[in-house]
Amino acid sequence: LNDRAEYPRHFIDLESYDNLLTDSLMPTNAEIRNRFDEKYLQQSGILPWYIQEMTEKLTNAFREKRKAEILFLAADLGHYIGDAHMPLHTAINHNGQITGQIGIHAFWEAQLPELFGETYNLNTGNAKYIDNINKEIWKIIWTSHMLADSLLAIDRRLKAGLDKSQVYLLDSSGNIKKNKFNDLVHSAEYSKKYHAALNGMIEKQLRGAIAETANFWFTAWVNAGRPDLNELDPEGLTDRNRKNYQRERNIWKKGKVSGLKPDLEF
Repeated sequence: LNDRAEYPRHFIDLESYDNLLTDSLMPTNAEIRNRFDEKYLQQSGILPWYIQEMTEKLTNAFREKRKAEILFLAADLGHYIGDAHMPLHTAINHNGQITGQIGIHAFWEAQLPELFGETYNLNTGNAKYIDNINKEIWKIIWTSHMLADSLLAIDRRLKAGLDKSQVYLLDSSGNIKKNKFNDLVHSAEYSKKYHAALNGMIEKQLRGAIAETANFWFTAWVNAGRPDLNELDPEGLTDRNRKNYQRERNIWKKGKVSGLKPDLEF
């Protein structure tokens, strides 16, 4: 929480890099650091390059069979891949602050999936090997970025002509309610309208994040030489965990995630 280097790892403001980044030009971590100073990178975000760096670290951890490091890096890498599938993590207008839509970030990535996530099918099938990690990272980033304007435009269209009582939950004084993270809480009625208008966007991005996390984990393991990891846990521990693993795998095969329930506070 106190790591100053953590902040820029979660996003990239593609507009800040102007014409440097295109579908055909995808600079590597080393190339971008040779071109921009650290201050600029801190302000503009380094998400795609950090995913690349974390994948390399996970590969090394697999190769050297360092259990604690494998678990930590795999979880951390999954976090950043999830960030890359959130469209607003790729745009300067990351919380609607430029267009008067403050709070849309948490609305899209937290309130809506908590309200409607149980209806999603999150079974994404088996992991696939990634031939070109850098190219795959940029495919994710550009695909997400193409959705940023759409999700903002849909929100503006739906809110046109509505007063705040038709969009947000209000307290007894008529003020917009906020959750424990100080984010604006949208009403159930508006949430349903906006979620429907997104036409499956959030479910699609969640599925993409799950699939790509598995793909990156698998690819790191393959690139490490497919090491045998059975020896990292005692046989007795593996036997005790097998029942829980099978139970959660069966839940996932049905497209669900164990423990996912709506947050009734919304």
